[in-house]
Amino acid sequence: MTIRRSPLALAILGLLENGPMHPYGIQRLIKQWGKDQVVNVGQRTSLYRMIVRLEEEGMITAGATERDERYPERTVYHLTEDGRTICREWLAEILTTPRNEFPEFPAALSFVMLVTPETAGELLGERRDHLSERIAVLDAELVLEGEPIPRFALLETEYQRAIAMAEAEWIDRIVDDLTTGTLTWKPGPV
Repeated sequence: MTIRRSPLALAILGLLENGPMHPYGIQRLIKQWGKDQVVNVGQRTSLYRMIVRLEEEGMITAGATERDERYPERTVYHLTEDGRTICREWLAEILTTPRNEFPEFPAALSFVMLVTPETAGELLGERRDHLSERIAVLDAELVLEGEPIPRFALLETEYQRAIAMAEAEWIDRIVDDLTTGTLTWKPGPV
C-alpha cells in the first residue's frame, strides 16, 4: 500500500461505511456534520485526488454514474473490504498512538525570542482572545437547539474545546510571567 493515512482519507472511508456516495455527497456530509473543522475539504480538488488515490489502492471502487438533468454526472463510490479493513486499522492506530503533527503554533514559539517579551505578551494576548472566541463557538456547537445530537457525534468538538481551554490557560500563565518579568530575554537572531 502506497497511500498514507490522512484525516481526509479516513473521512472518505468512514462515510462510505454507511453506503455508496458520490464525491459531492461526501463533501456535503462532511460540512453538514461539522466535520470540516477536523477534515480539510475546502478544496474539492483535494477530495477528488484522494478518491482517485483510494480507488487506485483498491480501497474504494467506482459504481454507477448518476445522471440528473440539474447536475453533472456523478460517479458513485463503494467501500471495498480492503478499504473497510484499512479504515479500521487507521482508526485504531490514530486512537491509540500519539503522533507529532507539527502544528504551526509550537514552531512559532520556538522562535519567539526574535521579538521583545512585551511584543510576545501582546501577540499571545491576542491569541488568547481568539481562543476565547473559538471556545464560545465550540460551546455553541455542543448545545445545539432542536434535535439532540448524540455525544459520540461531538467527541471531536469536546476534544477541540479541551485543547483550546488548555492552551488558553497556558497562555495566561506565560503572559503573566512576561508581565511580571519572570520570563524574559533579549530579542534578536537565534
